[in-house]
Amino acid sequence: MKNIFEFGDCLGPDKIIHIYDHDSGLKAIVVVDNVACGPAMGGVRMAPDVTTEEVFRLARAMTLKNAAADLSHGGGKAAILSNPKVSAAKKEILMRAFGRAIKDITDYIPGPDMGTDEACMAWVREETGRAIGLPATIGGIPLDEVGATGYGLSVVADVASNFCHIDLIGAKFVIQGTGSVGLHAAKFLTAQGAILIGATDSQGTLFNSNGIDVTQLTKLKGKKKSVLDYTDGDKLSRDAIIDIPCDIWIPAARPDVIRADNVHRLKTKLVIQGANIPFTAKAEQICHDRNILVIPDFIANAGGVICGAVEYGGGNQEIAFQTIEEKIRKNITLMLENVVQTDKLPRQIAIEMAEQRIRRATAYRSKSHGAGLQLIA
Repeated sequence: MKNIFEFGDCLGPDKIIHIYDHDSGLKAIVVVDNVACGPAMGGVRMAPDVTTEEVFRLARAMTLKNAAADLSHGGGKAAILSNPKVSAAKKEILMRAFGRAIKDITDYIPGPDMGTDEACMAWVREETGRAIGLPATIGGIPLDEVGATGYGLSVVADVASNFCHIDLIGAKFVIQGTGSVGLHAAKFLTAQGAILIGATDSQGTLFNSNGIDVTQLTKLKGKKKSVLDYTDGDKLSRDAIIDIPCDIWIPAARPDVIRADNVHRLKTKLVIQGANIPFTAKAEQICHDRNILVIPDFIANAGGVICGAVEYGGGNQEIAFQTIEEKIRKNITLMLENVVQTDKLPRQIAIEMAEQRIRRATAYRSKSHGAGLQLIA
């Protein structure tokens, strides 16, 4: 693990904050990475094993994601160190304590992430006055309910399939992780004629070469069941999802699931990163060398934060989906055209696009901003 002072570079982080609240038992980490384009926006995940380095990496991904999407927001991220399966009452206590703790960190706008949802954001907003991904009943566009990130992944698939000679009608795809992002991506892709043949959760992998009924699978997951409770298909180990031959492979779970030691097992033409930082840098390079097209996370999964930015600006779901379609289609096309012309890694091109937008925004800011890493215990 890096020393905390090794995180900084020309982009950030602006501040790293460790939070501990004795009364509630809250332990949390907040990283505000870069605010050149505007106040940082990024999700709050809940997991017991998140590190400061991971939160920084996720915050950096948000900086690049928001800049690449040409949003008027910088990047940030937060983690609450707790089991996300705590009781609803305990979760509310933790979220409200978190909200009170970040009330004065006005350059960070929280949203939902792994282990948190629109109810969590409602509690945070009541304490802070700001949040995205709120329940519809209080004017929000609930990201998990409408499937904004999953919709964005389907737009990516539509564009990227033309660059790797895949016909989406009949294309076979697998989802590694059947949370909201994975299931909504499956719904939107099957609506375009693609066929889901593999899906995984913490219990194992479901495989059916003839296709998995996404509606039935979604109902099972809604009842807190496992993919292994789906009646028709082979039940494999969780790790077996990597070995399933397919046209499109979508990681939608935790970071670093594909590394140099297992990337050789992938048998696909196209990877669309639904999760944040699901591949290591070495794994992406190996895929590039093998002519597997990997669409990097902060380009592919920007649908959620684009939706959040529209919500924060007072827009509705219809405007959000139109904006997702427009921004992601434009960005993915520009990135892939540059990849073809230069043979650079897709991530390298995407980073160059994002950094160019950040530099333009930085030119308009006071020299007193972005002075360097601040640590707040």
